[in-house]
Amino acid sequence: MARGKQAKRTIRTFDGARISRRTDYLTVEEPLEIQLRAGGERRVAAITMRTPGNDYELAAGFLYTEGLIAAKPDITQMIYCSDGDAARQEYNALAVYLHRAALPDLPSLDRHFFTNSACGVCGRVMLDELADRELPTLGDGPLVTPATLAELPATLRQAQPMFDATGGLHAAALMDADGTLLAVREDVGRHNALDKLVGWALLNGHLPFTDKLIMVSGRASYELLYKARIAGAPILCAVSAPSSLAVELAE
Repeated sequence: MARGKQAKRTIRTFDGARISRRTDYLTVEEPLEIQLRAGGERRVAAITMRTPGNDYELAAGFLYTEGLIAAKPDITQMIYCSDGDAARQEYNALAVYLHRAALPDLPSLDRHFFTNSACGVCGRVMLDELADRELPTLGDGPLVTPATLAELPATLRQAQPMFDATGGLHAAALMDADGTLLAVREDVGRHNALDKLVGWALLNGHLPFTDKLIMVSGRASYELLYKARIAGAPILCAVSAPSSLAVELAE
C-alpha cells in the first residue's frame, strides 16, 4: 500500500483536442483498524477507510464521539501493531490501551464498525441508537456576524494544502467567532476529518468547543452535526446544504 497522504500517478488528460500524459497526485485511501485493549482483552472497535496521518487523533476522536472514552486519561497508550514482521509494518492497525480493568460493555463493540470514506454511520445496526445517547447541554454560544459566516468557506479553503495537491480531500476546521482559524484536519472521509479535529482537541486539552465554531467541507450531515454536538460546539457551518436529519437534530 502507498505511504503518506498522496500518491503520484501518471494520468492521461484530454483538453478537447488531444490526449496527453502527465503526472498527477491522488489522495491516499487506506484502512485503519482501531483496536481496544484493556485487562488482557482485545476487541476491534472500528475499521475505517482514511487518509494516513494523524491516526492517533482519528482514533481518539472516534472513540470520544462514540462514547467509548470520556477524557484523555482514559487512554494509557496508543501504538501501531503488525503481524510480527516489523519490516512489513504498514501502520494500518492501531491498538488503543484503555485505563480500566476490562473493556467497556457497550453494544457498539459488538457491531465491529466498518466505516467507509463517505458515510461513517453505515456500520451501525440501527440509526435509532444514535438518538439514545444523551447529548451535552449547549449554552447560547458565540455571536457570529453574517460577514464572518460568508468568509468561512474561503478561510477553510485556504487551509487545505492537500486538497490543492489532489482535489480529493474533505476538511474540518475549528474557528473563533471572528473567523480566526485555530486548527484544521483533512481526510478522504468528512467524518474522519472531524474525528481528527476532535481527537486533536481531546489530546491537547481543548474540549469542549464551548465558544467556538466548526466549519466543514461538503454537506452538513446528521453524523457531522452529532459529532459537533458531542464536542460541545454550538455552531456547525458547512459549504453545502444540510440533510433533513441534521436539521431535526439541530432543532
